[in-house]
Amino acid sequence: MTRKLFVTTALPYANAPFHIGHMMEYIQADIWVRFQRMVGSEVHFVCADDAHGAPIMIAAEKAGQTPQAFVAGIAAGRAKYLDGFQIGFDHWHSTDAPENHELAQDIYRALRKQGLIAERTIEQFYDPVKGMFLPDRYIKGTCPKCGTPDQYGDNCENCGAVYAPTDLKNPYSTLSGATPVLKSSDHYFFQLSSQRCIDFLTEWTNTPGRLQPEVLNKIKEWFAVDEQGHVGLNDWDISRDAPYFGIEIPDAPGKYFYVWLDAPVGYLASLKNHLGKVGVDFDAFMADPAVEQIHFIGKDIVTFHTLFWPAMLHFSGRKVPNHIFVHGFLQLSGEKMSKSRGTGISPLKYLEIGMNPEWLRYYIAAKLNGRVEDLDFNPDDFLARVNSDLVGKYINIASRAAGFLTKRFGGQLSSDLGVEGRVLLDGLRAHRATIEALYEEREFGKALREVMLLADRVNEFVDQNKPWELAKKPDNAAVLHDVCSVCIEAFRLLTIYLKPVLPTLAAQVEAFLKVEPMNFADAARAIGGHTIGEYKHLMQRVDAKQLDTLLEPTVVEVPPPGGETLAAEIQVDDFAKIDLRIARIEACEAVEGSTKLLRLTLDVGEGKTRNVFSGIASAYTPADLVGKLTVMVANLAPRKMKFGISEGMVLAASHADGKADPGIYILEPWPGAKPGMRIR
Repeated sequence: MTRKLFVTTALPYANAPFHIGHMMEYIQADIWVRFQRMVGSEVHFVCADDAHGAPIMIAAEKAGQTPQAFVAGIAAGRAKYLDGFQIGFDHWHSTDAPENHELAQDIYRALRKQGLIAERTIEQFYDPVKGMFLPDRYIKGTCPKCGTPDQYGDNCENCGAVYAPTDLKNPYSTLSGATPVLKSSDHYFFQLSSQRCIDFLTEWTNTPGRLQPEVLNKIKEWFAVDEQGHVGLNDWDISRDAPYFGIEIPDAPGKYFYVWLDAPVGYLASLKNHLGKVGVDFDAFMADPAVEQIHFIGKDIVTFHTLFWPAMLHFSGRKVPNHIFVHGFLQLSGEKMSKSRGTGISPLKYLEIGMNPEWLRYYIAAKLNGRVEDLDFNPDDFLARVNSDLVGKYINIASRAAGFLTKRFGGQLSSDLGVEGRVLLDGLRAHRATIEALYEEREFGKALREVMLLADRVNEFVDQNKPWELAKKPDNAAVLHDVCSVCIEAFRLLTIYLKPVLPTLAAQVEAFLKVEPMNFADAARAIGGHTIGEYKHLMQRVDAKQLDTLLEPTVVEVPPPGGETLAAEIQVDDFAKIDLRIARIEACEAVEGSTKLLRLTLDVGEGKTRNVFSGIASAYTPADLVGKLTVMVANLAPRKMKFGISEGMVLAASHADGKADPGIYILEPWPGAKPGMRIR
């Protein structure tokens, strides 16, 4: 019976390009999907941009764009990564698509009908400087469970605890640095603590084979019973207050779904859009009990995928996931990669400097297994595995035999491969079931070790028979023909086993061999008597200089935590040209027709005031600024603007990209400074 598989990877948040961790996850899932197709499974492999939430709303505002336009800009850059590393998604969608709005609201209505949605008035953190309720990810503090500082407001990255933002110790706003205050707001909760949910999740998580042992052990901690006999699952706050970029909650004006409610629904939305394009009924497909739903995710988002997501699906009457496949993180030489230090692997840089994407696919596959373990990218190991194993053991089998076949025998393979050759090939075919099982279990590293052991056998056969010696004597033509034909047939079998990892190389081999696209079943048949094409070298070795270039520290893609990269060096004379003065803000008012500008009236000690427009309305109200001292560029040429003449520039600090901290901070001199004083 043909397996029907619905496979996804975690949805990347649409506020930044892909990083190497994304590519590792996509490569893992892509290899598994390609294997499934090679054994005859029907697979629908989809993903989408996670497009909602406050971070995107704030970043878009800072960029002067709508959230939709901001997300579209990020999405436009996805293809060069996916195509570059041969990630074969069937479809890529967005959580802001109509299907996701409809499905998320339908699921919510079903949960409400089940009596699992509760409305409560809660006290919620509010940033008095920004004038808005703070999303969880814009609150940091000390974890109430393990005491780790600088943890986000919804879960701890150190111990995995899930909590409410108000449980944090020493909280602060990451937008302004201010201590947040509590304000009341009506919120909606999914009652995960209900006995119905607890009973279902207990059964679902303990179903054999559904979760890896390490994941199940972690989940059991969350189900621990406290001294009062309560299971440690809390109700889940699924609503957020306006302003918020997301999906509106039905019958609740000004309320939006928390991004983590609608994000996983994006899996279904992407599938629905995809199936509609290929003429398959979505509802019928998902109702088919034979369909398996499988998610590949990182270990940092286990909570959402093993508690919230299956409970949402089950109690809304939908299919629940069959498997959640969790992986660890990718490290560099045993250390965590750091964007701020410029240490790590840029996938785009990897491609731009001309490194073969299949080198990385092979190396990552050689490190992957079915457990939740971190992977280590070691440059020396990378060089050895690609050059010694992939090129030295595998590719060289074809290069050592193909030339003799085309020059001496017109490219035709021998039909009689000899006893020794048939024994070798039968041995290679006998490992097919083992290799298939290893791919199925995501034990890719073991699968590749099996293939390389088989390549060793083939190379031993080559070394024993020495085709280069046989070619010197015309009387050995038949033996030479058989030996080289065995090598090419062995190379074909090894290529079948490597095809999920090396799809482009396999396509080149298929063209060279003049065969149709190969599946695992093709290992059972021989192609004796077949005529092959002319061999052309299939893969270059890694040059150590390429690795040096790849791993050079860089701060181009992500600025250091203190802000943007330093500007070019200047001299004292250059600085002296700028006349910086202390100014008092005598008056301040909003600018009609602009959401960004404030009009400042400044005393710079000249006996008159100046009019300055400043784009700081997102951070300050006029009342915040009147009477304050600040710093301005006093000798800047007046600039005519739509709203009037601006006679200078006030100074403020901010991050260049607004990701680390989207706040704007006006410079404020210490007490004692006077208007007109020059800053030297």
